[in-house]
Amino acid sequence: MQKAELIRKELRKTGKYMMEYGLAWGTAGNISARTNNDEYVITASGTYLGELEDSDLVVCSLSGEAVAWDVQKQLDSSKKPSKETPMHRAIYENRHEIGAVLHASPFYTTLVACSSIEIPSNWFVETMYYLERVERVGYHHPGTLTLGEAVAEKAKAANILLLENHGVLVYDVNIKEARMALQTLEMACKMLITSRSANVEMNGLSLEVEKDFLENAGYMPRRDW
Repeated sequence: MQKAELIRKELRKTGKYMMEYGLAWGTAGNISARTNNDEYVITASGTYLGELEDSDLVVCSLSGEAVAWDVQKQLDSSKKPSKETPMHRAIYENRHEIGAVLHASPFYTTLVACSSIEIPSNWFVETMYYLERVERVGYHHPGTLTLGEAVAEKAKAANILLLENHGVLVYDVNIKEARMALQTLEMACKMLITSRSANVEMNGLSLEVEKDFLENAGYMPRRDW
């Protein structure tokens, strides 16, 4: 199976996974993956992530144009790439190592995105790694160039961008890592809101322990920010 076909299969699997685990709902959200330096596959406008068909995945160039993904197939003009392509394109243009971008509005993460609550990264192993750097992007209407420009400004500062009053943008070197980051984020936000509601005081690790984990524990190579 060729790389492009594997990526499309992984995107369909990821859309279903996000629905099953409460990381997406309805037709909210869009996901993409890079196929080469100049192109990426993104879900079509208005698609339901839990039931993606191969025709629901549109190949786009970094210039924003939809292109045929197979020379043996005609481009389906009835399928338009997600209107959120400016966000996805901003990530791929500014972070050349990034292989996948997930945009969704999971309940607890979106709750935090609609507040001024800060997300701790020092609670457990996965939060220390995946939530080391989380940035916020102020509200801009979905699908606009201004939102894409705002994302571009923060693209290099973090791998998780909370989109205020909108949702979240998660991106990583491949689909699997992006999916793991999104699930870790939603779990942390759920713990954060639940602990506050139950008046449970959470005990985070010290900055020294967190730094030592990232540099010496061997969980994952530390990101080169």
